[in-house]
Amino acid sequence: MTKTTAAWRITDDKVIEQFRAKRGAIKRQYPVILVTTTGRRTGRALVTPLNFSEDGHRLTVIASAGGSETHPAWYLNLQANPEVTIEHGSETFRARAYTSAEPERTRLFDAQVRLMPFFGTYRRQVKTREIPVVVFERIGDGEG
Repeated sequence: MTKTTAAWRITDDKVIEQFRAKRGAIKRQYPVILVTTTGRRTGRALVTPLNFSEDGHRLTVIASAGGSETHPAWYLNLQANPEVTIEHGSETFRARAYTSAEPERTRLFDAQVRLMPFFGTYRRQVKTREIPVVVFERIGDGEG
């Protein structure tokens, strides 16, 4: 684990602990969901707090990795296994993820940038990859 990864893990662990202790009612500048993926190499359940926006009944996230030139680990895990568990407020549900394609990708990215301008900075900063926009659709409850 790199020094940067370790620092993010400490920050993420604090957000996860606070989110669960307060049943999702945490005060943050931007909304957060917890996404549990299956590790592509380990098979372990891995929880990641992510900023999100809503598009109808779907939740969307930008796989920016803080403006990194590489995809975040949680995104790579989704590519291997798109079924996840999402904690949204006090609700927990299963969902299936997919990477949006154009023109939906740009529409969703722009919508999230309007709410969270820092994602626009990441888009301008990243030169070697297109930052994916991930859509989560509920499964198992009649939606999606």
